[in-house]
Amino acid sequence: MRHEAIQNPTPKNPVARVVIIGAGFAGLEVAKALGKAGIAATVVDRRNYHLFQPLLYQVATAALAATDIAEPIRKILRPYPSVQVLFAEVVGIDAAARKIRLSDGKSLGYDYLVLAAGSRTSYFGNDKWGSLALGLKSIEDSRRIRSELLRAFENAERASDPAEQDRLMSVAIIGGGPTGVELAGSIAELSRFTLARDFRRIRPQDARIMLIEGGPRLLPGFSRKLADYARARLQKLGVIVETNQTVDYIGEKEFGFAGKKIPVGLVIWAAGVGPSPLGRMIGSPTDRAGRVVVGPNLQVSGQSEIFALGDIAYLEDEDGKALPGLAQVAKQQGIHLGRGLADLIIEGKPIQPFRYRSRGNTAIVGRHAAIFETGRFSLKGWFAWLAWAVIHVYLLVGFQHRVIVTTQWLWRYLTYERGARVIAFDDLDHRGSRTKIDADPTASL
Repeated sequence: MRHEAIQNPTPKNPVARVVIIGAGFAGLEVAKALGKAGIAATVVDRRNYHLFQPLLYQVATAALAATDIAEPIRKILRPYPSVQVLFAEVVGIDAAARKIRLSDGKSLGYDYLVLAAGSRTSYFGNDKWGSLALGLKSIEDSRRIRSELLRAFENAERASDPAEQDRLMSVAIIGGGPTGVELAGSIAELSRFTLARDFRRIRPQDARIMLIEGGPRLLPGFSRKLADYARARLQKLGVIVETNQTVDYIGEKEFGFAGKKIPVGLVIWAAGVGPSPLGRMIGSPTDRAGRVVVGPNLQVSGQSEIFALGDIAYLEDEDGKALPGLAQVAKQQGIHLGRGLADLIIEGKPIQPFRYRSRGNTAIVGRHAAIFETGRFSLKGWFAWLAWAVIHVYLLVGFQHRVIVTTQWLWRYLTYERGARVIAFDDLDHRGSRTKIDADPTASL
């Protein structure tokens, strides 16, 4: 592959510079396509790795290690000599001057700019909840959730007050979309099957796992039949499911909805995401959430040299519905724009309209139970779980990751063991005294 990239013909416009902000699914595909064409491009990302976000919840619940779902960006783009990688954070965009500003004070010019910066956790205006309810958008988030979750059981083992033990072993997950459902099922299995064999003074299998959804049902992106199946499977695992309930309070040791407050040891926020704030910096129209409005060819409105794709972009499908923030959408957009941009730079061909082709939606509910839906075709149960596993292993970047993850899943399936049960103390510092057992007067050594 490396020799193939070097032997590609030099483009007719070799000085055209393309800057790609973000190395997620969308940004990487653009970079690969430009690299194959020998076009000079620079990828800028504040992290040095590409993250497979659909499996982040498995890192958060100790099923996988963070390194199993991350790959260095430079390694991925190694076969493409024309593509440079900058480990930096973008803090400003000057569309008129065609420059981006980096956190170190330096600037970087461009002829074409690709915005693929992804999304971040959104608390819908309740930003103060950010330090109390952990989101799940990064490796750091997943490690903090894992450490908080495992530490809660450790603290419960040391506590002498039964009420405090019950509180510590209570987990609230806010948001009944795929992330919330997958987290709830995985935490329930962790407590009921894995941890249940390891403690002496507490019964982890009695942990209270609560899933709170503001809408009328779980998984609104799926059919009601599959959503009802997912709810039944979660309840079979012991998960308490509450729908039509909006959380109105989150405190240090409790959260509240419907006028009641419930003691809790950990709150996880899976209720929503918002686009990167970079989209608002270019001065073009955005939707209410801050996503940049783009045309059919992914070009930003009023900015002929700027393109946006993935979670940061707002684009409607043929039915007038906004494309969902899914990995498969971002990946398809990246492939389309990368090829189109290469043709535009080399041959002057206009970029054709993008058309999304859904490969189906899937979510795992628990051990050998999942749902899969595409059009009128749907699967549930073991066969859907197998399809989910095959799809996610296939999409992982790097052959070694596919082998490692497959082995981990097989071992976990046969033994119920989870090998990534490590509490990292640096992941707990941001929560202050709440994570310190010494601050609990009921603690017993």
